[in-house]
Amino acid sequence: MQEERLRVMHGERLGRLGRLRIGCSALIFDEAREKVLLTRREDNGQWCLPGGGMEPGESVAENCAREVREETGLQVRLTRLLGVYSDPDRLVEYADGNRFQMVVLSFEAQVVGGELGLSDETTAYGWFTPEEALALDLLDQHAERIRDALASQAEAFIR
Repeated sequence: MQEERLRVMHGERLGRLGRLRIGCSALIFDEAREKVLLTRREDNGQWCLPGGGMEPGESVAENCAREVREETGLQVRLTRLLGVYSDPDRLVEYADGNRFQMVVLSFEAQVVGGELGLSDETTAYGWFTPEEALALDLLDQHAERIRDALASQAEAFIR
């Protein structure tokens, strides 16, 4: 059985028990815009959008593109901001004891190069219809990001 190295907790203003962490996620659609790319995480086996934490000295665009490249092998161009997610009632705890309230920017991205493959962070990938994606064991908040991307709202969601 795989050891879970990531735990998500929910509770009123639980985020104050952690530090802030900025991250990005990417929604990558197939050419027909009928399916979205998801990866399965190595650390907990859940499906998710490609993405991860920002490193000092990089922009959010660089962060998102780097995470997609590291996790999928694809090179992307960000096309629009879909939403900003900063739930103060959510706390992410890693096996090393670090706790974070995440601030995540979610972008739509277009593939411009690279070759889709696995990484040391991913054990599988696949293209899924929205219905198929939402039926999977998705990482916390990723279902909301997928639904928001499909809402066809011109403005970014602020949650």
